[in-house]
Amino acid sequence: MTPHNNPLSISSGYLLNNGILIPRLGYGTYKTGSPEECAAAVSEAIATGYRLIDCAASYGNEKSVGEALRASGLPRCDLFVCSKVANTERGYDSTLRAFERTLDDLGLTYLDLYLIHWPVTPAQSPDWRNINDKTWQALERLMSEGAVRSIGVSNFTLPYLEPLLLKARRLPVVNQLEYNPGTTQPETVGFCEARNIRIEAWSPLGRQRIFDNETLRRIAEAHGRTVAQVCLRWEMQNGVIPIPKSSNPDRIRQNADIFDFELTAAEMRTIDLLPPFGGSGLAPETITF
Repeated sequence: MTPHNNPLSISSGYLLNNGILIPRLGYGTYKTGSPEECAAAVSEAIATGYRLIDCAASYGNEKSVGEALRASGLPRCDLFVCSKVANTERGYDSTLRAFERTLDDLGLTYLDLYLIHWPVTPAQSPDWRNINDKTWQALERLMSEGAVRSIGVSNFTLPYLEPLLLKARRLPVVNQLEYNPGTTQPETVGFCEARNIRIEAWSPLGRQRIFDNETLRRIAEAHGRTVAQVCLRWEMQNGVIPIPKSSNPDRIRQNADIFDFELTAAEMRTIDLLPPFGGSGLAPETITF
């Protein structure tokens, strides 16, 4: 992605291709513990300054997220809330019904961003193209009705994104992909960049192996930072929106403390060239649900 450097802050953002502003750092809620732990973690994130809160129907925590949003006392317009339609709900009518449940569970009157969580693949259904198209048409309807301000996709690699765009009336504003050092999906990212589709990074800190990488450790030590902070800063300087998740208050705050240092061009290039080592290995073809 095109690099974006200082000045930055947690309250700054990017203009999406539909003119809506999205924060440049988000807070993810995947596996954030019990309902009480999830609500507490989201509350901590909001108190820290996060305004982009990312959840999903399949996470089973939308009620807890909604509780934290209400408890924050912030005006609704100060928050950017994203959720995703579950794989079991894809299709036109089922997506519309799923959205109503999501909105009800969150206790909101609209979403800022709604995504298709995973594409249907040929292994899942011979009608995969049509199901993906119908799901997207449902999102387009929700946006035209004002129930959603922006719509996008998640985990849509080129074999699924290209067919979707053939019939889409609206361009996705984002594609949320796994993106971390060694896992950069350059073909899909380049395709999206050329069409002004912003990349969001799920699992921006990869798996535990990321924290043991000597290259990342050396760069972190040079800046007096953690490996996690270096990873998030690298993603941000690549124009990617990282969505780290943690239930630990100290780490939630540390992950947001990345706006007062900058990686050099040489450090960026070094991280860009790291081989695959910390990714999950998940891809549309590996998903069976």
